[in-house]
Amino acid sequence: MTRQPLTGEDQESESKEATGSSRPSLRAAVLGFGISGRVFHAPLLHADDSYVLEAIVTSDPARTKAAQESYPNARIIPTSEQLFAKVDEGELGLDVVVIGTPPLNHKQLVKAALERGLHVVVDKPFVPSSADGEELIAAAADAGRCLTVFQNRRWDGDFLTLKQLIRDGKLGEVRTFESRFEWWRPDGFRNWRDTALLAEGGGILHDLGAHLIDQAIQLFGPVAEIYGETARHDDRNGSDADQDAFLSLLHCSGTRSRLWMNGNAARLGPRFHVLGSHAAYTKWGLDGQEKALGDGVLPTDSEYGIEPPESWGKLGVPGSFRDEPTCRGDYPQFYAQLAHSLQTGSAPPVDPSDAVEVLKIIEQARH
Repeated sequence: MTRQPLTGEDQESESKEATGSSRPSLRAAVLGFGISGRVFHAPLLHADDSYVLEAIVTSDPARTKAAQESYPNARIIPTSEQLFAKVDEGELGLDVVVIGTPPLNHKQLVKAALERGLHVVVDKPFVPSSADGEELIAAAADAGRCLTVFQNRRWDGDFLTLKQLIRDGKLGEVRTFESRFEWWRPDGFRNWRDTALLAEGGGILHDLGAHLIDQAIQLFGPVAEIYGETARHDDRNGSDADQDAFLSLLHCSGTRSRLWMNGNAARLGPRFHVLGSHAAYTKWGLDGQEKALGDGVLPTDSEYGIEPPESWGKLGVPGSFRDEPTCRGDYPQFYAQLAHSLQTGSAPPVDPSDAVEVLKIIEQARH
């Protein structure tokens, strides 16, 4: 995709003096203030001096109150239609829109943003289908704007640790890679995930699979063979979306990835279990950044992203295992790289075609 970096005129903002930055701040709006907007995007943008959080879109009274209390300088706007109307009227100047709504709305919102010359961050799941994703990539190219997908799990501390172990050759040739996202949530997620249909981008394979598949491809490259299993155990909400999923991927490199997703796991398996020709690496527990952000820890806090020693993984062979310190988690890196991309015209932190490739794997597994 060819596009031009933002000019100073494009980015002109009153916050330039406040941030002390040599470049004008990127003016951002977050659409949606559920888990996505409240826990991830708003805190990360607010903590990065390259951005100024101009607006948050939510119509929920409780979320509106929370957004006003946390970000008093941001405008709280009830609907995306009202936000775009303010952009059209020149009442609100923006550079980038972050879409953290359910995936059914993503295609429409991305197009509306691109039509107004805005750069776009889309939370995963990217869109309900790979065809939708390819259409949006083409639209972004035509508009000369940046489109990227928030694959924040590329900056999980345990994933960064595993990448380093592979890069340093400490595992040898990786033969099998097991990866799990499991929770014990017998009452469901209590949000759109409980009721969304497959055609709307629903299902745990579409949701959590977007992370697990992306991580596997980042580590071991393209996939040659795909096998999948999905199940639904509760029909109370009338959805056809899967609640439990397993994928087996044979990479062209020869590594076999086995991926599990389950929101009803009464006992959790290891997050990573990796077997190589020289050693194995096993790690339990999820990266702590999501919980920390949800608890109000700021990305700028000194303890952010640091995992305690008791949570470190184990590296070695039978009779000789040792603790492997977990790299510091770094979700802020996504927005730091995005700012660099928008200011210089370089590649975005996540190529949206990567998300389309993940969607194609999900579609093939389901069919």
